[in-house]
Amino acid sequence: MNISQLSKTITCVLTLSTAIFAKANPDMNVRDVNMALDTTKIVAPESFEVDVHALMESWYLTRYAIMDKDADSRKTVEFEDQDYIDRLQKLPTVIEMPFNPIVRSFIKMYVERKKGLVESMLGLGLYYMPIFEEALDKYGLPLELRNLAIIESALNPNAVSKAGATGLWQFMTPTAQGEGLEINSLIDERRDPYRSSDAAARYLKKLYDTYGDWSLAIAAYNCGPGNVNKALRRAGGGKKDFWEIYRFLPSETRDYIPAFIAANYAMAYYKEHNISPVLAARPIVVDSVHVTRRVHFQQISDVLDIPMEEIRTLNPQYRADIIPGDIHPYSLVLPNLQALNYLANEDSIVSHNAELYARRDIVLPGTVTKGTDEKGGEYVEETVVKNHKVRKGETFASIAKKYGVSQAEVKRANGGKKTLLAGATLKINTVERKYIESAPTPVAQQPTDSLQVESGEKELAETDIVDGSPTDSLTQTTLIPSSVDKPADVASRQEAETPSSQVSQAMNTSAKKKTASSSSSRPTTHTIKSGENLFKIAKRYGVTVEELKKANNLTDDKINAGKKLKIPAKSSRKR
Repeated sequence: MNISQLSKTITCVLTLSTAIFAKANPDMNVRDVNMALDTTKIVAPESFEVDVHALMESWYLTRYAIMDKDADSRKTVEFEDQDYIDRLQKLPTVIEMPFNPIVRSFIKMYVERKKGLVESMLGLGLYYMPIFEEALDKYGLPLELRNLAIIESALNPNAVSKAGATGLWQFMTPTAQGEGLEINSLIDERRDPYRSSDAAARYLKKLYDTYGDWSLAIAAYNCGPGNVNKALRRAGGGKKDFWEIYRFLPSETRDYIPAFIAANYAMAYYKEHNISPVLAARPIVVDSVHVTRRVHFQQISDVLDIPMEEIRTLNPQYRADIIPGDIHPYSLVLPNLQALNYLANEDSIVSHNAELYARRDIVLPGTVTKGTDEKGGEYVEETVVKNHKVRKGETFASIAKKYGVSQAEVKRANGGKKTLLAGATLKINTVERKYIESAPTPVAQQPTDSLQVESGEKELAETDIVDGSPTDSLTQTTLIPSSVDKPADVASRQEAETPSSQVSQAMNTSAKKKTASSSSSRPTTHTIKSGENLFKIAKRYGVTVEELKKANNLTDDKINAGKKLKIPAKSSRKR
């Protein structure tokens, strides 16, 4: 059978199917029959595949919204088609909202099978919808376009499609960059609610100016102007709209306008379908500050006592938790009171653990292999293999971002795997920086002609000489004879090499130290400066790190610049 014969056969089968269906449904016209047949092949947007449970457990929804955990189990309410038609016509929209069987299928997806998703989007909408509306209003666009983001991303700013479209408005990289959005290893402004919404509004305005019809502009937003222009040419001359070129469009785009109409319906009439309204558990009022210095989210979190998840939720565009303000100013969104705190404490934030986040600007090859600290310990990087169970809706891109590795590395570690299945386990090769303490250096036995110091106190004794006088670190002189010395020889050598006056002076000084305060000539507190650590401070005041930690109730070595430390008296040291 040649291609021509095969085509004729397929056409006959479709015609016969249509006739049989029409005979069984005499009240439906030919267009209704065709539309009814198409409902069995509708392509749901990827946003329908979102893990609703994970979405409802998101930091924002659990903190700022009161959710109905039983949304999906609530009783379904049935309505007639005329009910849907009447409600759609009552929507206060500029864009036409017609009804047909495909629209009905998408409405049922939202209000029957995806009740939990609708409720989650209502909760997220408390924060995102005002941002969308402000951008649309800025360019004079219909506000109902805000619901395009529902179809695109289910209001998840970190959503990444199988094709690589990213963010709330699902921009592909070339389109995003064409609209002035910045995309690099540290920044992805497609995830920025404010910047991406402004770019989406500008892009939609350009599309409407091109076609003069919102249904065509929205279709072009989904599949690109090239595919819409091709469909218009195939449909013939004259002014056309989406429904006239429907069969010439890509299958996903055919269902895009019906999904958009259904999203507008669901967000307006959710109560009629027994979906609980979302209440604000607490208001979220945010403000933005311009950051002109390089700063890590962890520094902000530590100093201002803000959860990392809150900073990430409000600033999803920073891919590595780093704001590179030293390149050019960037915006940081925080709860309004915390925004003021950031401005007041920016110096402390930037200097907090600065050495941990510092970048080297000059490195000579071969001079550094491992990072060391003043205690003699070292920082080494080790490869750690982690197992990740793939969840529904996850992609190589989202998994790679979670672990801070590349997609290629994830695929390579799993035998070049190209597809993901929910429930599968992936191996992730991550790199972790670990601190290894140096082994204690054994103290060599001292010669017999030297003053002996208690074990473990040698370094402190050397640093505790004040104005040339020995401190109480010195102990009573102990003479250890060598294997070739006789007792008489040792005694005579002691008298010759260690005058009795020197020994007596050392012993008298030690006794006096028990009754005289050595702290009168030094401060009792110390203000921590940037770059200092407990070892440096302990050495400066002649105490041990453990004594410093005990005096200040510290459980680890972490200290912050600007804070004060109590300096313990030397008399508390072990003898």
